[in-house]
Amino acid sequence: MLSASCGRLASVLRSTRVLPSTVARRYLRASGSRPSADQRERTEEPPRAFDPSLLKFLVCPLSKKPLRYEASTNELINEDLGIAYPIIDGIPNMIPQAARMTHQSKKQEDTEQQ
Repeated sequence: MLSASCGRLASVLRSTRVLPSTVARRYLRASGSRPSADQRERTEEPPRAFDPSLLKFLVCPLSKKPLRYEASTNELINEDLGIAYPIIDGIPNMIPQAARMTHQSKKQEDTEQQ
């Protein structure tokens, strides 16, 4: 279906003298395509909330231990490692590089106490 739409769009673009981007926008609007990201932002849909019942299934990808949901910061917290995973539009970002440290490492705490 997509290839047929692309073929029709290409034939329309070849037969017109109007800017291709104008024809493409008009064609895509007429074919009932989904709204673009810009159009979705203009409608200002409310951000999706995280469902805490998912905590039964989610574990830290590093330690494989359960996580705690912190509503005030909208993060999933691993207390043992001191890592907080952000939740964006109701979807947890469980990539370790995206996580932030919630406390200093024990070595740093020990050196500060001495």
